Amino acid sequence: MALTLDACILLLKEHHLLKSVALNDPATLNMTAIAYDSRKVTEETLFFCKGNFRPVFLTNAKAQGAVTYVAEQPIPEGNGMNALIVTNVQKAMAILSAAFYDYPQDDLFIIAYTGTKGKTTAAYFTQAILQEATTQKTALFSTIDRVLGPKPEQRFKSDLTTPESLDLFHDMREAVENGMTHLVMEVSSQAYKKNRVYGLTYDVGFFLNISPDHVGPNEHPDFADYLHCKLQLLVNSRLCVINAQTQNFADVYAAAQATTNPTDIYLFAETAYQATEAVEIDFRFENLEMSLADSRFKVTAVSNQANALGVAGDYQLRLIGDFNESNATAAIIGSALAGADLKQAQQGIRQLQIPGRMETLAVPNHGQVYVDYAHNYASMKALLSFLQKEYHNSKLIVVVGSPGDKGVSRRAGFAQVLNEYANQAILTTDDPGYEDPAAIAAEIRAGIDETKVQTTVELDRAAAIEQAIETSHPGEIVVLAAKGADAYQKVRGVDTPYATDMVIAKQVADRLKK
Repeated sequence: MALTLDACILLLKEHHLLKSVALNDPATLNMTAIAYDSRKVTEETLFFCKGNFRPVFLTNAKAQGAVTYVAEQPIPEGNGMNALIVTNVQKAMAILSAAFYDYPQDDLFIIAYTGTKGKTTAAYFTQAILQEATTQKTALFSTIDRVLGPKPEQRFKSDLTTPESLDLFHDMREAVENGMTHLVMEVSSQAYKKNRVYGLTYDVGFFLNISPDHVGPNEHPDFADYLHCKLQLLVNSRLCVINAQTQNFADVYAAAQATTNPTDIYLFAETAYQATEAVEIDFRFENLEMSLADSRFKVTAVSNQANALGVAGDYQLRLIGDFNESNATAAIIGSALAGADLKQAQQGIRQLQIPGRMETLAVPNHGQVYVDYAHNYASMKALLSFLQKEYHNSKLIVVVGSPGDKGVSRRAGFAQVLNEYANQAILTTDDPGYEDPAAIAAEIRAGIDETKVQTTVELDRAAAIEQAIETSHPGEIVVLAAKGADAYQKVRGVDTPYATDMVIAKQVADRLKK
């Protein structure tokens, strides 16, 4: 991989990003590496000065062999280096990273998901189906995992829902070189807010739903900005698929129509849903049978373009919850648009179990435990309302915390949903970052009606889980929410190892058996 300075200048000019060029080292006009982390710099590196940048990072990068830097203003520590001064360094990094890795997106069929809830589940369902259809040649970029190839060493834990652009294009190139032909990825609102996917076009773009989330000092200033960023995925997709039951449907549909032919837009909804807008729903889905172990549902093709895809039929899921039937329907449509048939779709999703999603554990003489990543009002409401219905209003004990430094609006949302469904809440720690976990818990507690919900605070998450399980009785439900299968706690910039909610729950269950 290599990139010349002339190519960088041309690309930045094409995207109206270049302000000025300082050619200080004419002997090094060819870059054979790129980086935004000074610790990863090697000889002849193109270095991006982005984010919480400090001049010492450029000093270190220069010492390690960086020859050109990209920044939004000249930096004295870069004297003697070539300098590309741009209007937006994040956009510049996306454009130049794609070029450096020789546009790997052109070698992949890319299906992208956005939505307040369901992105990860839908992405896993889609990958499972396409693994059947492509003989194990489908990569996955999700909140949980990045899968770049068929070998165990080509699977990594994710640190961001959508990676930084440089990492994104690097991983795409790795996937292509590992023989992957398809990619399923989640796209967060922050990916557009911070231009991590600037210039990227998807073959199929999904809009699952929208509800208030990620509003706070370090994220979106308000819901309008959050929605605007979410809509960019549709604007940058060749084919669009929309859950017609989403809030703000008119805005969502209009965004898709802005750049996509109406015949390339697919809508889906439950069979019982009556659309208020004058639109035709292409696919309908309905539950046929559900237990606490699995569910069967039916997908019906309504329009001619839906019929042409050939994936109408009956399906079975191991991942229970009526909300997961919606995610599975999205995956079936997306996979069909990528070439999968009915049999491949049915087989692909039948046995899938997603880490941290509706994992369950029966504890003798105590309650039934559920671990789920539900981490905002919308996803928590879907989870708790389903469990309340299926367990006929059994007592619901919820262990939950909220992350620090982001998602501030979630805290009020947690209080609201606990008031609506929970009988008991144990507030605890969940990736507090640089905030005081006690203050976060107090913020949630302030919105809880304690005449309805018995509420305590236990900041040691393992101790909170133990307390919830030990005090539960047969027939009651213990929900360990928001952390899923995360194996660490983010505390003051450090990923502190954490056993995961289910591992701790099993340890408690084993102690109780003894």
